[in-house]
Amino acid sequence: MTRSKFSRLLVPLALLAASVAGAQDGDAQSDGRYMVKFRDFRGAAQAVSAAGGQVVHELGPQKAIAAYLPGQALEGLRRNPNVEYVEVDPRRYPMAQTTPYGIGVVQANDPAFANTNASNVSVCIIDSGYQLAHEDLQGNYVTGTTDSGTGNWSEDSCGHGSHVAGTVAALNNTVGVVGVNGGGTLKLHIEKVFNGADCRWSYSSTLVMALNRCRDAVSQDKNKLVVSMSLGGPTASTTENSAFQGAYDNGVLSVAAAGNDGSTRKSYPASYASVISVAAVDSAEAVASFSQKNDAVELAAPGVGVVSTTPFKPASLSAGGSTWLGANLDGSARKDATGALVNGGLCDATSTAWSGKVVLCQRGTNSFADKISKVQGSGGLGAAIYNNVSGGFAGTLNGTSTIPAISLSQEDGTFALSQAGQAATLVNTTGTGNGYESYDGTSMATPHVSGVAALVWSHHPTKTNAQLRDALQQSAKDKGSAGKDNSYGYGIVQAKAAYDYLAGSSPPPANITLTVTKVTVGKKRYADLRWSGATGTSVDYFRNGTRVSTANDGAQRDGPLAAGSYTYRVCNTGTTTCSSDVAVTF
Repeated sequence: MTRSKFSRLLVPLALLAASVAGAQDGDAQSDGRYMVKFRDFRGAAQAVSAAGGQVVHELGPQKAIAAYLPGQALEGLRRNPNVEYVEVDPRRYPMAQTTPYGIGVVQANDPAFANTNASNVSVCIIDSGYQLAHEDLQGNYVTGTTDSGTGNWSEDSCGHGSHVAGTVAALNNTVGVVGVNGGGTLKLHIEKVFNGADCRWSYSSTLVMALNRCRDAVSQDKNKLVVSMSLGGPTASTTENSAFQGAYDNGVLSVAAAGNDGSTRKSYPASYASVISVAAVDSAEAVASFSQKNDAVELAAPGVGVVSTTPFKPASLSAGGSTWLGANLDGSARKDATGALVNGGLCDATSTAWSGKVVLCQRGTNSFADKISKVQGSGGLGAAIYNNVSGGFAGTLNGTSTIPAISLSQEDGTFALSQAGQAATLVNTTGTGNGYESYDGTSMATPHVSGVAALVWSHHPTKTNAQLRDALQQSAKDKGSAGKDNSYGYGIVQAKAAYDYLAGSSPPPANITLTVTKVTVGKKRYADLRWSGATGTSVDYFRNGTRVSTANDGAQRDGPLAAGSYTYRVCNTGTTTCSSDVAVTF
């Protein structure tokens, strides 16, 4: 069955592909990689080497070294008076999950943006690369950095980064999909930190290095910079936090995935105060079951069934003269298999009858990983799991297999069963192509917010990152509990509403008067906030666009604070009735 690339998008089974799992199974790290923060950075690398460490990155702006440290080197550096601290270099994972509409949900298709020239804004995507040869990506203005060991930035081995990039900036042409910024004028910079077929993880220090290079890459043209990170991990890092706060203090707006555990656990870098944490919603604008829910969540965006660009040829199963399009199960072998088609039922037990065959498995009862393990252990050459409800799905093995495995819709799987005994070919090769697949995850929500931020900022280039962040918050479509909540944050990001807010279409500030005074106690810096005119019994107070806490006595001391610039605002609790912004610099 032959279809054009665009028409394939209209068939549900063609929209399915497993996404890259955020498998966070390595944070009790034992690989001996650390970050060492020095008071005086001169000779820092030599000091680490002399102690017996193996230097990986020199993070000059943070005065830190990332290195592998054997036990003796670790203890020696901890005793070094020039070392401020030593911390584990925590891993960072790409965050997508399982199973396109998002452009309209976030208002990116509003007529106000029809002739946008976004050349004054850059989006730096830190991910697995960018498939430059893709028909929907090759016409963009894009640069990148190839890091040692991760391959060329202009190629994407696992598809995650290209999927993210397509949501941000897939071209508005005659094929495929269109991104939030589809005009081809947005400047993109790519930092590749993940590699391989599964793109399993990288390090916090590698992320910091990528952030530094993002800033360097756009420093010459003085563009506004949005950093988009569909990645994260459960362990915070002092060095990483400092790097993102430093970037924010210097005008960068960073956006990251909230996480896919479906729990209240926080993920980093999303949960740092200087980073926008993004939750995922579905086409009905309901929060996804897998999306993290905590007080760091700031905005929400489409993250279920998001169709975007990938570098892969579509996966398929053929038998009896028919072909059914499917999706790779993340972690399975990217190769083809040919053999007789056999019905494996639920594939919840091994069977000698599967040896040398392509096995059809029904979804349900046991995990995808267990089904594929049973097929592989029985000598099966490949497996196709078909859905147990109408439509298709995407999934992950949360590991790897030596045989190819794909997902099929219930309708296609049921028809394929009627061809059992026929010669079958399962196609799951990694050959590059102009692919379009449907992924789930906060990874998919993040580029919607990054793309909207860039789109709105391009129309209001005189606004600061804090003002843009505030506009995104205040104009978000409120969902869930009234006001900010742990599932949606301030709500679903809205491009046109934020554009109007910055254009002055939002209500004027309330009659709340705020003054901010700088205070130094010893060597610590504080900001003393005093206000009057609030009409409620309490106010929310905000620092750099993020709510810090609720206060009710007309005064609040905020700190201690690092050197930098801070913008404060107070609002009647749970409302957008606020004072004007007041900025201070230490």
